[in-house]
Amino acid sequence: MEKKGTNIAKGPTGIKTGYPVNDIGFRLVLTPVFGIAIPLITGMINGRNFSNWEVKLSFLYTIMIAFVIWQGNRYLHFSLRTYFDWINKPLQKIAVLLLTVIFYTVPISVLLLVGWYKIFTNSAVNWNIVTQSTLIILIAVLFITHIYETVFLVKESENEMIKSEQLERAKAEAELEALKNQIDPHFIFNSLNTLSHLIEEKPQRAKLFNDNLADVYRYILQNKARSLVLLREEMEFLQSYFLLLQIRFEKAVQLNIVVEEAALDQYLVPPISLQILVENAIKHNEFSEASPLLITIEMKNEELIIQNVVKKKLLRRESSKIGLQNLRERYKLTTNRQVIIEEDKKDFTVYLPVLKIV
Repeated sequence: MEKKGTNIAKGPTGIKTGYPVNDIGFRLVLTPVFGIAIPLITGMINGRNFSNWEVKLSFLYTIMIAFVIWQGNRYLHFSLRTYFDWINKPLQKIAVLLLTVIFYTVPISVLLLVGWYKIFTNSAVNWNIVTQSTLIILIAVLFITHIYETVFLVKESENEMIKSEQLERAKAEAELEALKNQIDPHFIFNSLNTLSHLIEEKPQRAKLFNDNLADVYRYILQNKARSLVLLREEMEFLQSYFLLLQIRFEKAVQLNIVVEEAALDQYLVPPISLQILVENAIKHNEFSEASPLLITIEMKNEELIIQNVVKKKLLRRESSKIGLQNLRERYKLTTNRQVIIEEDKKDFTVYLPVLKIV
């Protein structure tokens, strides 16, 4: 059901198009203004040869003329505008508007003005006044048509901006969901490799690893759909994950966290972000109990700084870098902030922005 005061026209495809046009007040004010002003300007109704009632009835008639001209042009304009647009067919649009306005306004105006002379006067039609009145009416109609077109163009521009924003948001949500779905297989693949290694070399630790793996994976399943989690939750998850690493590597890996207790409940981060960085450090560096790998995490200026000494490991095949790429893209889509990665011959450092809870 279409709301009153709304124009929704059908285009060539039959699909309803158009925009709400709440112009009732506009018409209620300007229709009588034009209906009274134009006869006064042209001298058609001067009051000298009319009684009070004749003057009133004459103005009612000219207001009726203004109403008929306005409503007719409005209907034609709204009906035809969906067939032509300013971007693809500007010349056709101008031609259609001009022809429609002229071929409707001029004959109807002349006919109704001549009718006024027949009804309210006994004299012959003053064609000079009819011509002047018709010309003024035509100019007024062109002006009003311009106003309508301006309103439509503004609304079209607003709708295009809203549509563009909605498409961008939907695209970002789809990309974020795809990135989140990469976490599962990536984590499972690395965990199964670790479990396979432990089963062969340290079967007793394999069971302990498996039990802790269930708790860690539960966190991933519960939180991967969330865009942000408390820093405390992420830190607790990281420590659970690091237990898995210590089961396998024992004292060969070390984690040093320097973050104030109060900050843990004041900041948010995307879930499973710290784990990816620790995992990346383990994957790409050589370490042993004699020369352990130390990973430090500290917070400065609303950034988590994750750092480790570089001891490059020779990999059998080049890394896909899916973990870091995933993290960067998720951060960009979720927080609109950049993850900064710095690497030199000595240190590998990642600056991870955190969001303060307002």
